[in-house]
Amino acid sequence: MTAEGPILVTGAAGFIGHAVSARLLDRGESVIGIDSFNPYYDPALKEARAATLTSRADFRMVRMDIAEAEAFAALVSDSGARRVVHLAAQAGVRYDNPFAYERSNLAGHLSVLEACRHAPEITHLVYASSSSVYGDHPLARAFREDDPIEAPASLYAATKLSAELMSGVYASLHGLPQSGLRFFTVYGPWGRPDMAYFSFTQKILAGEPIEVFGDGQMARDFTFIDDIVDGVVGVLDRPPPKGEHRVLNIGGGRPVGLLGMIEILEQALGVPARKIMRPMQPGDVTATHADVAKLRALTGYTPQITLEQGLPRFVDWYREYYG
Repeated sequence: MTAEGPILVTGAAGFIGHAVSARLLDRGESVIGIDSFNPYYDPALKEARAATLTSRADFRMVRMDIAEAEAFAALVSDSGARRVVHLAAQAGVRYDNPFAYERSNLAGHLSVLEACRHAPEITHLVYASSSSVYGDHPLARAFREDDPIEAPASLYAATKLSAELMSGVYASLHGLPQSGLRFFTVYGPWGRPDMAYFSFTQKILAGEPIEVFGDGQMARDFTFIDDIVDGVVGVLDRPPPKGEHRVLNIGGGRPVGLLGMIEILEQALGVPARKIMRPMQPGDVTATHADVAKLRALTGYTPQITLEQGLPRFVDWYREYYG
């Protein structure tokens, strides 16, 4: 354990939480991971991620729903932690379970805020927001943190924007230093099966057709997991002053069209995709593109991995994991 105590990471069995926890352990930190292992997608994948962490010294996994406020507050109080990376959330823009969003993203976020508020030793809370808060922006220019946000396109996005507002209040009223990270489309080894690149891989290898929504005209700012972790850890190491709440984009800054992503994936797999073109689904947005100037100024953040480099790394992991 470092002089600053362990770092608490919520959602530690999730895609980004697992990768952040591993990086922190690699640099000698002690980490307490919290995860509920819910069944939104295959819990076996979460168990496998967790197993790579629990086998390491200086890591402890706590199975807990962060929305259980009293239990979570007791954990924070007893942990000796001074830093929290809050990544647990109900993800996905099309999950037809509105109360799951409410419990994880609203009650859960409030639980984390309350626990940190009453633990005066906490010096920095870094939490996950989302590029979804921007709504359905045209791809005229990159999205900036000071862009007006008027119409989130999904309940998921609305809960993430609400969490940002709650964090702002807790910073100003209670002095809790916070950094909210608006993640753009994160991909890579150990990724989430509900993401397009992952499900496309499954179907292409199984000889099944893939549904391409938005008639293939959508674009996403794909960001490789290692680059994301660079940004998260860089922000964690640079807390704002007491009482300050800042929001930062974290993405690759290089949007790629959906058809372009599929072409790269086909090349990595060595198998052509059979495509069924579909219109956009409710909750989707046309494009995302991160302006990361604020994050770069703070941390020197410079994404290194292009989609052409990163998707083959995912495919290699997929083949090794699934056989």
